[in-house]
Amino acid sequence: MADTVNLKIGDVAPDFSLLGVITKPEVQRVDIQLSDYRGRKNVVLAFHPFAFTAT
Repeated sequence: MADTVNLKIGDVAPDFSLLGVITKPEVQRVDIQLSDYRGRKNVVLAFHPFAFTAT
């Protein structure tokens, strides 16, 4: 289990990695790390539990 981190508005997010999916031009599962984007792009992280599933 991961350590709990309490962040406040304006805090810099700690680095993390997660499994992501790129769907175009073909479906690929990739490891994405926040530090790959730090200082270059804005990042929005959204969770969609059970999205796009038949359940």
